[in-house]
Amino acid sequence: MLRFMDRLRMSMEGVFIALDAMRANKVRAGLTILGVAVGVFVVVVISAAVHGINESVAQQFQAAGPTTFFVQRYPIVFENCHDSGDSCKWRSNPSLTFAEADLLKGLESVGEVAIQQGWGASVKYRDRELPNVNILGITANWPQINPPKMIAGRVFTEQESRAAASVVVINTTAAERLFGDEDAIGKVINVTAIQGAQRGGPFTVIGVFKDEASFLQGGERPRVVTSVYALTRKVGALTRWVAFVIKPAANARQDVTIDEVTAALRGVRGLRPGRESNFAIITQDKLFDVYNKVFGMFFLVMISLSSVGLLVGGVGVVAIMMISVTERTREIGVRKALGATRLIILWQFLVEAVTLTATGAMIGLALGWAVALLVRNTTPVAASVPPLAVVAALGASAFTGIVFGMLPAVRASRLDPVTALRHE
Repeated sequence: MLRFMDRLRMSMEGVFIALDAMRANKVRAGLTILGVAVGVFVVVVISAAVHGINESVAQQFQAAGPTTFFVQRYPIVFENCHDSGDSCKWRSNPSLTFAEADLLKGLESVGEVAIQQGWGASVKYRDRELPNVNILGITANWPQINPPKMIAGRVFTEQESRAAASVVVINTTAAERLFGDEDAIGKVINVTAIQGAQRGGPFTVIGVFKDEASFLQGGERPRVVTSVYALTRKVGALTRWVAFVIKPAANARQDVTIDEVTAALRGVRGLRPGRESNFAIITQDKLFDVYNKVFGMFFLVMISLSSVGLLVGGVGVVAIMMISVTERTREIGVRKALGATRLIILWQFLVEAVTLTATGAMIGLALGWAVALLVRNTTPVAASVPPLAVVAALGASAFTGIVFGMLPAVRASRLDPVTALRHE
């Protein structure tokens, strides 16, 4: 117990000495603290952003159901394509058809099959225009797969969908930008494709839904949803980009449903057992794996950049501590003459070095926390600082202080007391 109290007293004494040295050498200490603070700030902000994005993406995937999967013409990641040669195998894949979707609906393990197609369009109401909106065409059963949060009105019916009725459901962002404070239900907007043949025409707004803010989707972007039949027939969207969203039946496992869907599509396309499938089946696990790989690399790059700040702070620690050793050589000699051991001197200077870096870490943590809160309140990213990031930031600062403070601490502990006492 006495040994612990002695160590605690020496540690506190080292902290006070370090604070006095910081006050006496404000510029040198400031530069050291700044380097560490920048490094810790980057670690905290990036960790908070990645943590928030992970939660947002996971919630978005969960909203569609954990067993829901997608069938499309191309894989998740395109291959490198060149103008000549067969460099992209997916280019030769035939498009998915509405008849194939009807075939899949009859499978025992399939609960719902939604056909969806995205297209770029200009949306106009009187003198207000949204020049580039992602309009989604989908079948009428989309609420059974990924229910929208309706604010007003309704979604289109199966009859309206099959008849390619000129009706749309828009999100709150599109409603605010097009109609302001006016009621959106019943308003007629003009939708014109900005791709392909640039066809379009008038569509009636029958519903308004609210987007849940998310990183992938972006809650602040205007969105328009109509039936996939209206999108292809009246807006001119090309069906070669049609995809299926498949939800397994309540009592069916995902892997069983995937096997049945694969077998049905291969059969209707006449693919022999030795040939590769000319379509892609993508589960949410695969999407999340790709997402993790992309953001994992991004996170590693940012952590590498933050280490530069810690390195700058470490160099500053060496500089300021070496100066401190030189200025306090006589004091070290007195302490050794009074019985201070090399270990005590070493410990004191290491505590001073860690105090410097810990001060920078605290400043970096506070700034990082403030930025994370700002990002959370102003963007769709629910940024939050995970406890592990705090531990990592403090650990990195302590490690920096110990590693870079070791050289001057060892030098101080090895000073000869007689020589030190003669130092002027």
